[in-house]
Amino acid sequence: MQLTMHHASTSAVRADALFVSVLQGSDRPDAGQVRKAIAAAVSAHGGGGCAQRVAQEFGDHAETAIARMRWARTMADQASAAPPAPTRRRARRRPQ
Repeated sequence: MQLTMHHASTSAVRADALFVSVLQGSDRPDAGQVRKAIAAAVSAHGGGGCAQRVAQEFGDHAETAIARMRWARTMADQASAAPPAPTRRRARRRPQ
């Protein structure tokens, strides 16, 4: 038997990362908060680690995991489609 590697799509990795993050739907996060939560979860667990945690939750609590994954997919997709908020730039002093 030959092992087959599966590579998750970027959107699936983002959804898994948001699923395992500490962010909650009741927090009513904006796109920036969602992107930060995804980055933190991927940094902490890696893409594969996030997927493993999702699988564990579906095994332990399938009834609640379904609703959380729907929320995570929707929010991750919206956050990736939304342009990043403009950042404030410091005014440069011109040399005199």
